[in-house]
Amino acid sequence: MYVIRLADGTLRVPQSLVSEDGRLIGNAYVDLAPGDPDYDRWLEESVSEEEAAERRERWLVENDELEQEFLAFKAEQEDAAEGR
Repeated sequence: MYVIRLADGTLRVPQSLVSEDGRLIGNAYVDLAPGDPDYDRWLEESVSEEEAAERRERWLVENDELEQEFLAFKAEQEDAAEGR
């Protein structure tokens, strides 16, 4: 997940919610407006919405082989769980 800089300057910062025992409950984004105490800390690593879309597209295009390996692994695990 990326820190995304919106056109109005708002930063959309990823945040994870974790249970007391360390299990991941969920991922979400929190919006920070200019002037927020944490704004400057996140601004340097932020990318525009267009840059984030380009990165997602590039990842999809460049990771076909990795995805195929994962799907084969997943099918193997499911077969083993079903006793095949």
